[in-house]
Amino acid sequence: MAACTFRRSIASQLSRVLNLPPENLIKSISAVPVSKKWPVADFQLFVGSVIEDKSSDHSEPDLQLQTQRLAEKLKCDTVVSEISTGPGTVNFTINRELLAETVLQQVFKDGSEYGIKSELFSMLPRRKIVVEFSSPNIAKKFHVGHLRSTIIGNFVANLKEALGHQVTRINYLGDWGMQFGLLGAGFQQFGNEEQLQSNPLQHLFEVYVQVNKAAAEDENIKKLAQDFFRKLEARDQQTLSMWQHFRDFSIEEYVRIYKRLGVHFDEYSGESFYQEKSQEVLKMLDTKGLLQKTIKGTRVVDLSEKRDLSLSSTVMRSDGTSLYITRDLAAAIDRMQKYNCDTMIYVTDKSQNTHFEQLFQILKLMGYQWAERCRHVSFGLVQGMKTRKGEVVFLEDVLNEARSRMLQNMASAKTSKELENPLETAENIGLAALIIQDFKGLLSSDYQFSWDRLLQSRGDTGVFLQYTHARLHSLEQMYRNGQSTDINTACLQDPQAISVLQHLLRYDEVLYKSSEDLQPKHIVSYLLTLSHLAAVAHKTLPVKGSAPELAQVLSRNSWLQANPDCHGLSLDLFSVTARLRLFQAARSVLANGMKLLGITPVTQM
Repeated sequence: MAACTFRRSIASQLSRVLNLPPENLIKSISAVPVSKKWPVADFQLFVGSVIEDKSSDHSEPDLQLQTQRLAEKLKCDTVVSEISTGPGTVNFTINRELLAETVLQQVFKDGSEYGIKSELFSMLPRRKIVVEFSSPNIAKKFHVGHLRSTIIGNFVANLKEALGHQVTRINYLGDWGMQFGLLGAGFQQFGNEEQLQSNPLQHLFEVYVQVNKAAAEDENIKKLAQDFFRKLEARDQQTLSMWQHFRDFSIEEYVRIYKRLGVHFDEYSGESFYQEKSQEVLKMLDTKGLLQKTIKGTRVVDLSEKRDLSLSSTVMRSDGTSLYITRDLAAAIDRMQKYNCDTMIYVTDKSQNTHFEQLFQILKLMGYQWAERCRHVSFGLVQGMKTRKGEVVFLEDVLNEARSRMLQNMASAKTSKELENPLETAENIGLAALIIQDFKGLLSSDYQFSWDRLLQSRGDTGVFLQYTHARLHSLEQMYRNGQSTDINTACLQDPQAISVLQHLLRYDEVLYKSSEDLQPKHIVSYLLTLSHLAAVAHKTLPVKGSAPELAQVLSRNSWLQANPDCHGLSLDLFSVTARLRLFQAARSVLANGMKLLGITPVTQM
């Protein structure tokens, strides 16, 4: 990683002055975000983080004085060309030609691992991580509400995998509980086997709506539902067969949707797997003296500080059947035994915050200290999601709408090219648009969905990312026969080129930040800025000459480098070659980041 080379060099000089080990200084040296004000330094050291007496409160003038004194003790060398100070910071500007040479060489050398092969990650141990996400309810069409869990969980798993961790992706299906009692009773009343075969999930959805309406008016329906679920828990063969029928149809449909989203799972689990094991959990809770019976006959675990039942979690119904949290307890214990994982990450909406707080608390009360390493990644609600037909219920409606709108936009755009597979391209652009709108803000925040904003080709959108990638890819293809690995870095000293190089320096820090808080917004913001910088650079640093003429000239690059006296031609050639390599590096990093987010970069649009 290019930034590592420079951080180590700066840390080495600082260590001699501050009498601290260089490795203690690395994380205090950060790349400076690109600014519209040129020129800016490349790295900065926050002096407050490394001064000897960290316990005392240093006033602002005192800190600035120490900053100034530290800067005066440092010297420029072959790596650092300028040292300056800011509010509490010492700023370092890297030798411009060395900056260009090191960054571009590192991008091409590391390829898809650029930013990941960084000292920021090298000291971190590789972990076994389980990520549970998506988790739709079987026998129901994939609801749009599960989109966020699916794409966020996929991002978390992608990022952890890219960083070298061993990740297991689990889809914990909602395939048990009283709702199946209701659906089973409903199917016996309103179901049609022929309709089930032709369009299973649509028919089951219609049955579920009917039976809910009927149950609201007829108490007998509720009793039939309770009877059905009791038979299910008692493993009645006929009841189980119907349930398995519904489950198989559901998974088949979900796999098709996941393929469209570019998502896969290592394991399809579900609450049903833990129906029997949940009874073992109840016995364990009872043995440990954690299970208490209420007046209503339910069993609870007291979670209050004073042990006065002011805060409790119900783990068993009065009729002896298990609850969602009981099965979650069994699932967590089973996974830890099966995978011996270091961390378990659950991705669900924020309405389940209390559920997971209680889940982790009960596990700790049971003596499972690994519960401290469990983590709930929560997210807010999407508001105002509609298609042209009105309110959205199902995810596939949204995917189809995004693809349809992109096809229309592509057909009407003057710059659109004739594509081999316009449907696939529109699908990838539409999905990118959905993901970027979702990932731009803090995950826990609700956000207002907007088709108009989502599909804009300019501004901070997924469409703009795809357009930038396609444009840069087209540039590469145009000159692919003449690209040279030799770069005259003196040709990349324009402010626009330097801004792109400076931004590429920061990629490992952005990945590190996202890996810590599991927020994709850092990567999204980085990629959008990279796209804007590349667009400005492409406009102000044009690659001159027509493609055939330039390709012919580029093939003579080696001869020109050996004969630098051919000033007119060689200067133009070297500028073009260097710029091409700069744009190629930007496209490579852009593609890497998009893939982490779950986006397939398009090469034409």
